[in-house]
This record gives sequence, structure tokens and C-alpha cells, in this order.
Amino acid sequence: MRSETGRVKGQTLALWVAMATLALPIETMATAQVAQVAAPSPALPGMTAKETVASQIWVLRAGLNVAALQCQFSPFLQTVPSYNALLRQHSDEMADAFKSVTGYFSRLQKGRLGERAFDTYATRTNQSWATFDAQIAFCETAAKVGRRALAVPKGELGKFAATELPEFRHSLSIFQTEPLRNLKLEWVSLPDVNQFCGKKRC
Repeated sequence: MRSETGRVKGQTLALWVAMATLALPIETMATAQVAQVAAPSPALPGMTAKETVASQIWVLRAGLNVAALQCQFSPFLQTVPSYNALLRQHSDEMADAFKSVTGYFSRLQKGRLGERAFDTYATRTNQSWATFDAQIAFCETAAKVGRRALAVPKGELGKFAATELPEFRHSLSIFQTEPLRNLKLEWVSLPDVNQFCGKKRC
């Protein structure tokens, strides 16, 4: 923590503790109980009900964003197009969530301190989704969650996030030694093979 934040006390101190918890790599939680891993992200101290919903949307968005970057090894999962479609379909709720979460940090810490606190929160939220040992399970679940999110009516993404986050988080605790044997999808998306053929016939 920087020297200028050394006087932060009470509620703001609790905020930094909660944010530090989000930063723990999932690998360090391998021996934790599944119920602890599967629990939805806790609301940060002092959040209003609206801000709590916004934070759940933000955490869900972060997870799907990480999946779009981390799961491109399989075009069948469609994590990139699903994530891009999600941003378009629920752009208003995403914008409102961003405004509410940034407003929360600005309310607790004025000026640049609030901006830095949000930047730290956003970075650590993304880091909390990073995984190696559970990558297959995480990517499979992210693909399913992303597809289901596209069927959510506008204005109901907050409820969807609260429902889906436990399963999404749980996927980070599933370490598969034989990843391809048990992989199951709810759909099949085939890539366009013509893109590999050029002017030649496949």
C-alpha cells in the first residue's frame, strides 16, 4: 500500500482486506473446501444493494473476459464471439455496473485514491479468475455461462450473475488429469473449414 494511503482506517481498511482476498491465486486454494471455492464473491464493505448487484455483474464480466482470452485454444467453445455479443446485448447494464462500482470507490476514497482503489479491484478481480490446473473445466463452464447469458433479457443480468457465479467459481476447483475424456458441451459449434483451404479444394 502506498504511503499516502497509510492513514486509511475503519471501513476503507476493511475494503483493502477484502480486495486482497480476491487476489489469491486459485492454486493456493486447492486444498480449500469446494463450498468455499464455489461461494459467490462477497460484497465489499459498505456497498449498497445496488452496488452489490453491480459488483456481481462486474465479477461475471471479468470471468467471461478472462475466458475469452484464455480459452481460444478451442474454437468450439466460442468464448470470444459470445463475450463480444454479451457486451453488445447488455451494454447498458455493463455501463451502469461500471458507474456504480467506480462510484463506490470514489465515495470511500476521494480523487485519485478512489481511482487507484478501483484499478486495483479490477486487476485483482481479473486475476482471481486466472487458472492453469483447472483451465479445461473453467473454459467449458465459461462457454456455457456465456451462451446462457445471451438468452437473458435486458435488465436481468444482475439476477443471472448472482445465480451463475457459484457454478462459475466452482469450475476453478476442478483439476482434471485427463481433461479431454470428460469434456462435454451443451452444443456443437463447427469452425469454417474453408478458411484453411484458400483457393484449393479441401
